[in-house]
Amino acid sequence: MANNTSVVLARRPQGNPQPDDFALVTRPLHEPGDGQFLMRNHFVSLDAGFRNWMNEGTGDNVLPAMPLDEPVMGLVMGEVISSHHPDYEVGDWLMARIAWQEYSLSDGGDFIVKIDPDEGYPMNLYLGVLGDTGLSAYFGMLDIGEPKAGETVLVSAAGGAVGSVAGQIAAIQGARTVGIAGGEGKCRRLMEELGYDAAIDHREPLEEQFARACPDGVDVYFDNVGGPLLETVLDHINVGARIALCGAVATYGASQPGPSNLFQLVTKESTMRGFFAHTQVNRYPEARAQLAAWLDAGDLVAPEYLVHGIESVGPAFCDLFAGRNFGKTIVQLV
Repeated sequence: MANNTSVVLARRPQGNPQPDDFALVTRPLHEPGDGQFLMRNHFVSLDAGFRNWMNEGTGDNVLPAMPLDEPVMGLVMGEVISSHHPDYEVGDWLMARIAWQEYSLSDGGDFIVKIDPDEGYPMNLYLGVLGDTGLSAYFGMLDIGEPKAGETVLVSAAGGAVGSVAGQIAAIQGARTVGIAGGEGKCRRLMEELGYDAAIDHREPLEEQFARACPDGVDVYFDNVGGPLLETVLDHINVGARIALCGAVATYGASQPGPSNLFQLVTKESTMRGFFAHTQVNRYPEARAQLAAWLDAGDLVAPEYLVHGIESVGPAFCDLFAGRNFGKTIVQLV
């Protein structure tokens, strides 16, 4: 009988995750029963948002809290290799929210999106720019941010999976883009590789940088960070500003009060709205077609932080929170 290696949650992370928070466990691989299918995972997507559900008692209407010593929830991309399920055939390619493991056994009740390999794009892109991260950038920036030519669009975690795409979408709309990242090297890459017009290093004092990078204020803020940075940005928004809340990486695993200056939304007659991409699956074809068209035209680039092997999953997730990654973080298993 074949085996299946999984990354399990060995302990609850305290603050940013550490390698010892995860462990590799190898168990026998079972064949699918009636109403089940077996998928061999080729890629694992590492997404900061899943850190939120690693805390005890964080289950909500989106996901349950992750149990200890069980495979960590996450997005994977794989191929169906055995099936007793009427909706999934051998050879189907699926993007699924199941777990960090080499093989996934499912009854179809998980979040699953079928992928057409004949579209001609590398399958790993369907976890990045053509997957939930690119789709998050698309929906958040265009539906909520609605950037217009000449406006200033600010993006936090601008070198991350979602931020790297969100800023480029704003630029395609004719906006002036400013990215926030950690460290001089990342800030330089934002401008040189992703086309940001200016960059702010959140590791350095912010006020002078805001005055230089956003002299006319902020019209759109795409927020992947939350926490104190959101409070700082609120002091720089313009009348009618739009704020898209995509993530809150600064507060995952931490108990912090919200911004104390939310009245800025009133005085500036601005809006702030959160969203999830996975609630708009019916619009995935529309969004993916546009993202693919921008890729084909060279208007959009898709940087990746790619590592290999199931043993690299936990450390790469920790690297993401330590700020070592640039672009979408993906682990290739096959």
